[in-house]
Amino acid sequence: MVIIASSVFIYKILAPPYLILRNGDTGKVFAAYPVNEGDEFSVTFVHSVNRTPVTDVYQIRSGAIYVTRTIYYSFGAGVQTRIEAGQTLDYGADGSMVVNGFERRMDSLSYIVGTVSDHILKIGEESVSLRNLCGRNATVRFDCGSRLFRNLATIF
Repeated sequence: MVIIASSVFIYKILAPPYLILRNGDTGKVFAAYPVNEGDEFSVTFVHSVNRTPVTDVYQIRSGAIYVTRTIYYSFGAGVQTRIEAGQTLDYGADGSMVVNGFERRMDSLSYIVGTVSDHILKIGEESVSLRNLCGRNATVRFDCGSRLFRNLATIF
C-alpha cells in the first residue's frame, strides 16, 4: 500500500498538468489538453451586446490558470472601460484594443457556451468549438490538474 501511495504521489508531482474542461453542473469531463508551465490558451466569442469579438487570454503558472490579457474591438456593456493599476492598453494593427497586465489567478473560470455565437478555445495550434464539444448553453468550467486526476474524475 505504501508503494502504491508513493507511486501516485510521485506521478502527481512529475506528471505534466492538463487543461481540463468540465461540465459546470455535473463535473463530467468534456476534454483535457496537456499543458506546460507558461503555455497560453484563449477563448474567443462574440460579445452579446456590441456584437464584436472578444478574446480572453490565459496562462498556466504553477499548475494554476491566470488571466493575462483581453482583446476586444469596441466598447459596450460588460467590456472593460477603465485601465486599472498595472494594466496597459495597446492597439493592434487590426484596430483591436489589447488590455495587458491582469496577472490574476482564476480559481473559478467558467463560460456559458453561446446559442447565437460559438466560443472558440485556442490551445497550441488547435482551435476547438466549445459549442460542438460541449453543446449550446453548457456551462464549461476550466481547471488545471494532473492526468491522474482527470482519469479518476471520468470514472466517478
